[in-house]
Amino acid sequence: MKRLIRRLTRVSDVSSSNYCLLRSDTTARHRSTYSLRKQARRSVPEGHVPIYVGEEMELFVVNAQLLNHPVFTALLNKSAQVYGYAQKGVLHIPCRVLVFERVMEKH
Repeated sequence: MKRLIRRLTRVSDVSSSNYCLLRSDTTARHRSTYSLRKQARRSVPEGHVPIYVGEEMELFVVNAQLLNHPVFTALLNKSAQVYGYAQKGVLHIPCRVLVFERVMEKH
């Protein structure tokens, strides 16, 4: 419960932070994958990238400038090792959501 509350309180306007969690409520968890993809396309502002994180496939929107940061580069390399360079659609980062959130908070 604490984890859910923490996530809900962190969701903010993309323009005021480097990332945000799009899928943060329990009703969103029950939507179809197609619906989430459609939502992601509408919700991603210019200069940002949608990214699925972890086995839970939590959907984040990340400022594209962060993709060059060394920590994020390491996450992208891990993604390439696990999924290869031929990923289609939204980028998937294979790390725990909590770890990703901590990394994003520091940058």
